[in-house]
Amino acid sequence: MFIQTKPGETATELEFFPGKPVFGNGPLEIDRATAGKTSPLAQKIFSIDGVSQVVLNAESVTVSKSSDADWSSLRTEIFGAIVNHFETGEPAMLEAENEAGEFDAEIIEQVKDLLTTRIVPAVTQSGGDIAFHSFKNGNLYLKLQGSAFSMLTGIQNMLRHYVPEIQTVLDHREALPRPGLDSADGIAIRDLLEEKINPSIAAHGGRISLVDLKENIAYVRLDGGCQGCGMADVTLKQGVAVEIQKLVPRITEILDITEHADGSNPYYQPGK
Repeated sequence: MFIQTKPGETATELEFFPGKPVFGNGPLEIDRATAGKTSPLAQKIFSIDGVSQVVLNAESVTVSKSSDADWSSLRTEIFGAIVNHFETGEPAMLEAENEAGEFDAEIIEQVKDLLTTRIVPAVTQSGGDIAFHSFKNGNLYLKLQGSAFSMLTGIQNMLRHYVPEIQTVLDHREALPRPGLDSADGIAIRDLLEEKINPSIAAHGGRISLVDLKENIAYVRLDGGCQGCGMADVTLKQGVAVEIQKLVPRITEILDITEHADGSNPYYQPGK
């Protein structure tokens, strides 16, 4: 079996194409805890140390790794797990889960239709982009780019109006496991960003997200109009960092992990 790969949206994500159908109702994210009962394929992949997330697509498998894992060795092990699965002849999803997943499949189809007919045209008109990623436990994860971040509240309101089963709409990178986000300090910083900082920068099409919190370091990502902005560093150091450290004094450093060179702001110039 010849398996091809394609880089994901982040450095911790890689998509594997086995050259055979995987899961026709995908994308579907599989829980590590339930993989043994629902997905033989995901169970094999989760048995590999360093794997943090598995998403089954129609023709591929998207795998996310923990931040300290190395793709050079992990990729080979995942290849082996996928080949082993298809050699057994087992389905990617067990029948019981296929039946239970029909309801989610209907929701996913509704979401994709709304994105195509109502949301994507509006977002692309303003220079952004948006695409479906996955739906899990009432959380809808979307791939957001550019102006889509500043339009997230409106997008969520529309989707929840037509599909009441949706509880929250999030950027797909929020699906990655990050224990620091659920700590007391992590929750406090996220609330600060959502309630005080993001409303003020939304007028400029920007958004700031807390990516993780490890020891005394807060990792943040700047999206929308903030990505590639020449004033991003000033905004972060003189505004956001001050507010975060005032709220959580133990934080000694705020690191920006944004890929600013991928932004569309014409005034951004990489440092030399």
